[in-house]
Amino acid sequence: MKKGKLSLQAIIIIFVCIVVALSLGITDLLISKSITSSVEETQKEKALDVARTMAVTPAVIKTLEGQANQAELQEFANVIKDKTNVNFVVVMNMKGIRLSHPESSKVGKHFFGGDEGPVLKGEEYVSISKGTLGKSMRAFTPIKDAQGKQIGAVAVGISLKSVTEAVDKGRMGIVLGTLIGLMIGIIGAVVLARYIKKILLGLEPFVIAKLLEERSSMLQSVREGIIAIDQEGKITLVNKAASKLFKKAGLEEEPMGINIEDYLPETRLTRIIKSGETELDQEQNLQGVTILVNRVPVVVGNQAVGAIATFRDKTEVQHLAEQLTGVRNYADALRAQAHEFMNKLHVILGLVRTEQYDTLADYVSETVNHRETEMDFVTRKVQDPVLAGFLIGKLSFARESGVSFSFDCANKLPKPENSEITHELITIIGNLLDNAIEAIANSINKKVHLKLDYAEDILTIEVKDTGMGMTNSLQNKILDKGFSTKGNNRGYGLYLLAQAIERLEGELIISSKPGKGTSFAVYISYQEEDKEN
Repeated sequence: MKKGKLSLQAIIIIFVCIVVALSLGITDLLISKSITSSVEETQKEKALDVARTMAVTPAVIKTLEGQANQAELQEFANVIKDKTNVNFVVVMNMKGIRLSHPESSKVGKHFFGGDEGPVLKGEEYVSISKGTLGKSMRAFTPIKDAQGKQIGAVAVGISLKSVTEAVDKGRMGIVLGTLIGLMIGIIGAVVLARYIKKILLGLEPFVIAKLLEERSSMLQSVREGIIAIDQEGKITLVNKAASKLFKKAGLEEEPMGINIEDYLPETRLTRIIKSGETELDQEQNLQGVTILVNRVPVVVGNQAVGAIATFRDKTEVQHLAEQLTGVRNYADALRAQAHEFMNKLHVILGLVRTEQYDTLADYVSETVNHRETEMDFVTRKVQDPVLAGFLIGKLSFARESGVSFSFDCANKLPKPENSEITHELITIIGNLLDNAIEAIANSINKKVHLKLDYAEDILTIEVKDTGMGMTNSLQNKILDKGFSTKGNNRGYGLYLLAQAIERLEGELIISSKPGKGTSFAVYISYQEEDKEN
């Protein structure tokens, strides 16, 4: 974890504690207010009920009418006080003189507190005032005789301290519940944080965010198109290379969230999810654009939860393959020349050591003349230096392989208008010559003939060999990708040859008979460099 950043567990615990504390705090305030109001109302009703009961008690009425002993009223009032658990029960006459009081010495004296005036005028009410027993909640009720004439009043008091104690008692339960709720919240937060972290493979959110940014950058930077779908077949990922290919194919709609079958009906990604099998190097037509696709299921916990496809424009792949083929041909030609040169050096070294200087002079002269003649002929007939160097290398390679290689070019072959044609010609000629040299490997008469003929913007390339030839059925298959009679992992040279001819809009004619050799003739359009000038 980076310094200064809280862990996911700490964030969840703090957040849950704050939420729980705020929730319980607000609840405490609301409930406490409600409890206070409820307790006060209950105590008020209690005081009024006691006061009303005293006001209609016959013994109280008779005492006020002078028909009963006042001492009995004092005793009765104290009994009611004790039974109802109130602070005091005071009966007074119309002059406010107490006829009962919890303290006998206060009997006969005027009611203290100053809030008795309204009750002596016939009102019933509750007030809060300070009397001889301290501050209390007082319920006042008038006492009337049988004719309805007020003859006195009764005051029942409940100490505010008792009210406060009742409220505090009710709030204690809330506080206890708040603390318990907070503890449960913390425990729940810890459990939740650990569960979430387990799901996130122990990674913190900022680490996941960084990984997601890096993943997105990597996916967007690769040259291959990438598209992914979830288990329901909806597109969840499309990188820039894929979007570019889709636009090239005329698919302008934003693909994210669309079902893959609606966007790319020819894809097999949904089948990949069901089968769980990988498909590599598959060709797919994307509205006229041919792509090479690799399809792989996304497996989590032994279950396919999606699929991903990587793809690239087939023409780009072919272009790269052709460039690699050209480089390989260049390398083979250089290697053959180097090998031939080393052989000649060995001959020269042997003649020097045996002191056969006359023979050495003749050998060197013959070699130089032959080399000059050969190179002069090729470079004079083939104006493109890259193609000329390639053909000279192939002549050396053929001699190294023990093949009699003849080259004929009736007319000069000028440099092409487009340099890309040179690479295509190297692919075509290189694969034809390699195929011819391999075809005569087991023949007694090992001859290969290459003829170039340029006239009226048409270049004819003809390669003949004295090999074993081919049947008609074999001729129909040799251009197929991967088909070869020479073993596994072969069969790509003539396939690339056919693709190159197709791009140049040329024509290929194969003539072959078993036991009589094979002839390949290629006709392509060839524009001379700066012909109009």
